Amino acid sequence: MLRKLRLQNFKIWEDTGSIRMAPITLFFGANSSGKSSIGQFLMMLKQTVESPDRKAVFYPGDRTSAVQLGSYQDMVFGRDPDKKIAFEYQWDLQDALEFTDPILKQSFSGDSMSFGAEVGLSDKDQHPLMVNHLRYQVFKDNDNTMSIGMERKAGTKGEYKVDAEKYSLTRKQGRAWSPGVPVRFYGFPDEVVAYHQNADFVKDLNLEHEKFFRLLSYLGPLRMKAERLYPWTGVKHESVGYAGENTVAAILAAKGRKISLGYRGKTRLFDEIIAHELKKMGLIDEFKVNPISAQRQEYEVKVRTKGSKNWVDLPDVGFGISQVLPVLVQCFYAPPGSIILMEQPEIHLHPSAQSALADVLIDVINSWGKGAARNIQLIIETHSEHFLRRLQRRIAEEKLSQDKVSAYFANITKTPTTLEPLQIDLFGNIRNWPENFFGDEIGDIAAHAKAAIKKRTKQSGRKSEVPE
Repeated sequence: MLRKLRLQNFKIWEDTGSIRMAPITLFFGANSSGKSSIGQFLMMLKQTVESPDRKAVFYPGDRTSAVQLGSYQDMVFGRDPDKKIAFEYQWDLQDALEFTDPILKQSFSGDSMSFGAEVGLSDKDQHPLMVNHLRYQVFKDNDNTMSIGMERKAGTKGEYKVDAEKYSLTRKQGRAWSPGVPVRFYGFPDEVVAYHQNADFVKDLNLEHEKFFRLLSYLGPLRMKAERLYPWTGVKHESVGYAGENTVAAILAAKGRKISLGYRGKTRLFDEIIAHELKKMGLIDEFKVNPISAQRQEYEVKVRTKGSKNWVDLPDVGFGISQVLPVLVQCFYAPPGSIILMEQPEIHLHPSAQSALADVLIDVINSWGKGAARNIQLIIETHSEHFLRRLQRRIAEEKLSQDKVSAYFANITKTPTTLEPLQIDLFGNIRNWPENFFGDEIGDIAAHAKAAIKKRTKQSGRKSEVPE
């Protein structure tokens, strides 16, 4: 699970400040306020980690990628190429990290790690983007046990030095040479291991970083429209896809998987869970995926809407069902420990369904599978007041712990834009509710009342002019 995040000089953000990430983390704000940029940055890092080009510091993406961020100048704050993009984040490890210094025989372990780096343009054409410095820190029970990093030497042609704290690096005997150039934005090169007698563990740090980004997935705001037939050849996709294109394939691939909605909750099959949650939202009564025939690798999604006795195809029901289905499937399909980025999961849903969606996502973070908590984290960009109000209510009802929700508001009325934490108390109240957060509701009510009084007065005056 991602615990902390901070971005500097990325797109609209000169500095987001330290963002506390919770099981449900929400970002609100006006259009073009920069709230989408936070998820975009994380997805760019994921794209870079998965890129075959080990020399590319950042991979901004192409038309097949989750995000396309263009050139460095397109993504740096103020479009100023002299500025450096800096970032840091901390996450929990799925399995404890353990290694031993082979020289001093000292053991090290950690249950979480942090990473920070600064990236900028070089004045050398052959290496346009370079890592200025990077650093890992290993934590055990929130205590820093050791750290190690690389830093670019000033005045050199891309030479670096390696330094560690609370760990004594020992250089191998012989002629000194350069420890190499970082791999992508995060990796220690092989030369670091070859240069030292006791630096093998840095390969584990690289690996933990890559494992972290494998658990990150993204679902965009515009999902694929419903189809009457869905082909599936048995391939098990990693996710439902950026636009939900693999939703039905994921349902079929998860056939037989069992999930419970909480500790000691009733265990249900995967497709039953999806049907249960859709019904909970008041969208349908029943849901199923059927093969067309034994000879064809095609399937149809059948739905029975509330109050109806007839089964219909998915395209024949409200558009909102096809838009929220990928959200539910991804949340329950993702492997344990996953971090799911979602933009506007509530899109095309009426207000009561938006509220109910909040309850469904509470089920997601509380869900269990194979006898263990799934530990799913949801990072959501949303415009829905109804969604937030339901979460506030559940906190007040003690059905959702206050610390499991973190919410931020992108305030574009300040220059530069600031990311302000919403202070949610134990009763679900927001102590620092921003002005006109979801529009000027009080102003609209007052203006409506004044206009209604004025209209009544005008109409009464007209009636008095009519002779009896």
